[in-house]
Amino acid sequence: MRPLIYPALMWLAMLIPAHAQDDANPELVGELMAFHGARAIVSAMTTHCYETTGLDSAYHTANDNWYLRNIGFLDLANRVVERLGGGTPEAVAAAETYGGSQIMSAYNQADDKDQFCRGFLEQVNSGALDIDKSLPAALEKAQAIAAQ
Repeated sequence: MRPLIYPALMWLAMLIPAHAQDDANPELVGELMAFHGARAIVSAMTTHCYETTGLDSAYHTANDNWYLRNIGFLDLANRVVERLGGGTPEAVAAAETYGGSQIMSAYNQADDKDQFCRGFLEQVNSGALDIDKSLPAALEKAQAIAAQ
């Protein structure tokens, strides 16, 4: 399952610059928009798996905990993107839509949907899908800009 999620995050980071052409640094803005895509991935899958696995509340708890661990990174990304002159609501929506569609595509391709959901839950709970683990290069760039 892990091989399907990380490519989605990497493709997300590469795709979003197309929606940020007018920004001062479209590549970095796109990478930071991927933070919102990561949020959408966790939100979409934890909701979907919650429903798929018989309303297992562990998925809601995992989603809430992911958000609490990553809200600072999301806020940092928003501040840096604003400082760079980018990050329109449309770009955020595009990142979220893309992230959600990529994880649902991975789910739909999985042979064992229950196993996919359980593996996903494990990755969310372990922190493997946290922004600092899944998008460390973009996070480092954002922290450097924020520190200036």
